[in-house]
Amino acid sequence: MFTGIIEETGTLGGIRKGQHSAVLRINARKVLEGVKTGDSIAVNGVCLTVTAFDASGFSADVMHETLNRSSLGSLSLESRLNLERAMRADGRFGGHIVAGHVDGTGKIRDIRRDDNAVWYTIHAEPAVLRYIVEKGSIAIDGISLTVARVNSDTFAVSVIPHTASVTNLSDRKKGDTVNLENDIIGKYVERLLTFPAPGAVSGNSLSSRPGTGTSGGAGISREMLAKYGF
Repeated sequence: MFTGIIEETGTLGGIRKGQHSAVLRINARKVLEGVKTGDSIAVNGVCLTVTAFDASGFSADVMHETLNRSSLGSLSLESRLNLERAMRADGRFGGHIVAGHVDGTGKIRDIRRDDNAVWYTIHAEPAVLRYIVEKGSIAIDGISLTVARVNSDTFAVSVIPHTASVTNLSDRKKGDTVNLENDIIGKYVERLLTFPAPGAVSGNSLSSRPGTGTSGGAGISREMLAKYGF
C-alpha cells in the first residue's frame, strides 16, 4: 500500500523484454534504504516487487497483465520514474490510499501554466473516468493529486511547483501516456451496490442487514441505505 507521495525520481537503467514480460533495472538511491528482496516499490504508480538490488538500483519483473494495463512497456532508457516505497504504519499519511494497481492509462491533452501552478488536462476512457469526481483523489503515475475539474471525457489537475519539481510531471508533454489509479473507495462502494449479498433486511432490525446470515432479499440497494440513514 502506498500514499502517492513520491520519495524520489529514478531512471530506467535497462529493460530486458521477453515474449510477454519484462525485467526492469531501475537506478535509484533513497528507496534503496533498508530495501530487501521481496519489498514493494511503486514505479510510476505500478506496484513492483524487488527481485534483486545493489548500491545503485534494483530490478523488478513486470508481467504480461502489467505491461498491457500500464505505460511501463513503452518506457525508453533513462526515462525518469516516480518511486515510492510501501508506506510504514508509523508514518504520516500525506496523500491517499494508493494500491499500486493501475486501472488504465490516460493521455495528456493539454498543459497550461496558471501563475505558479500548472494545469494538466488528461483524456481517460469511460471505465476510468466514471470513478473520478471533482475534489476527489487520483494517482497519476503514482502521484497523489486532487481532481480540479471533470467533464465527459477528460479531467484536470492543478499542480504546484514543488510537486512538478520532485516528480517526472515536469518532463511530460502533450500526447504523453500516464498511468491512472482511481480512488479505491469508489470501486468498493460500486461493487457493494451492484453485487447481491447473502442475506436480507427484514423488519426494522439493523442486525438484519445483508451479510449477517438472514435469508432472502436482493442485497444492498440505494433504498436500503436511505432507509437506515446512509
